[in-house]
Amino acid sequence: MQATSLKWSAFPEVFAISIRQKKAATSRFVRQQQPSRICCQATGALAQDDYPGVLTGLSGTGRLGMSPSEQRVFDVVLKQAAVVNRRIQENQRLNEDVKPESVVPSDPLDLLNEAYLRCCEVCEEYAKTFYLGTLLMTPDRRKAIWAIYVWCRRTDELVDGPNAPHITPSALDRWEQRLEDIFEGKPYDMLDAALADTVSKFPIDIQPFRDMIDGMRMDLVKARYENFDELYLYCYYVAGTVGLMSVPVMGIAPVSNASTESVFNAALALGIANQLTNILRDVGEDARRGRIYLPRDELAQFGISESDVFSGRVTDKWRAFMKNQIKRARMFFDISEQGVGELDKDSRWPVWASLTLYRQILDSIEANDYNNFTKRAYVGKWKKFLSLPVAYVRAIAPPP
Repeated sequence: MQATSLKWSAFPEVFAISIRQKKAATSRFVRQQQPSRICCQATGALAQDDYPGVLTGLSGTGRLGMSPSEQRVFDVVLKQAAVVNRRIQENQRLNEDVKPESVVPSDPLDLLNEAYLRCCEVCEEYAKTFYLGTLLMTPDRRKAIWAIYVWCRRTDELVDGPNAPHITPSALDRWEQRLEDIFEGKPYDMLDAALADTVSKFPIDIQPFRDMIDGMRMDLVKARYENFDELYLYCYYVAGTVGLMSVPVMGIAPVSNASTESVFNAALALGIANQLTNILRDVGEDARRGRIYLPRDELAQFGISESDVFSGRVTDKWRAFMKNQIKRARMFFDISEQGVGELDKDSRWPVWASLTLYRQILDSIEANDYNNFTKRAYVGKWKKFLSLPVAYVRAIAPPP
């Protein structure tokens, strides 16, 4: 997707000023701060001891036993929760509800609405099921989620799109500078402007966005992962970050007793689960590009070599290996489920829809007899639509 040629730098300086005014004045993210009652641990199929350290940061047990990657991600989670909690305290001191739209001059407002409309169109085109779920969200929230989705898609396209062979580290450096400008209220184009407006309205921190760009940098130079700790960090960079970006927009239910940190942990787990599912679905496609996003040490434990992966042979060893990988992905889905119900009720449907559909991709891999080399695991159109009512029923249920 090519960026529009419209240069927002040519617009009145008052647009950037209004962005800064809104950042200090408003947020729709309001809830009561309560003690935590979520314990984000794996349930059922997989015990924490099966993957030492993987769940430590997600379970709220502190840094004891955490790997370097988990410590890195855990610190980011704590920072995001602190940003949100600080905004909650600021909102509690406000005596009036400031409407963000009222501080934007009419012409920039029209252009801003056009920017959000374009984000809507992109989301509808490339993420139809998720898009339908966002329609239940409040207008401000769904526009913000569209803007975040579009930025993430554009970022991913840098290394996974048609121009990927021409992308260099310096190109990613320039993209990161554009990100910094967005957070300073200086958007470069129409789509940037939608995100600039979004980060001014909600307590969104820049770190997850920076980390996603680091994930793209990793893709430029790294095609193998020695162990799950390395893969976990990659999954955080390219997908777990999306959860951290989204929670401040989606909000936490006022009746929730969960801590802010535990809800961020659950959102992180959903991103990790989704990316692990993508990896397992795309093994054959990635192998044809010379990439293996599977832990080398675990492949070796099952007697599988890189040449076995590149040859695409489905053996008993491969089936056993895949069963183990699917088990891990489901474990992260289990963790994430414990936080979805804590989100604001208007925001739960798209999350439940995404979670339900991605779980079904794992089912499809199993149905294909673990042949993810030549068979594409997918969820059919009708099955997707039939899943939406199920996701909706789960979405309207109150927090446990």
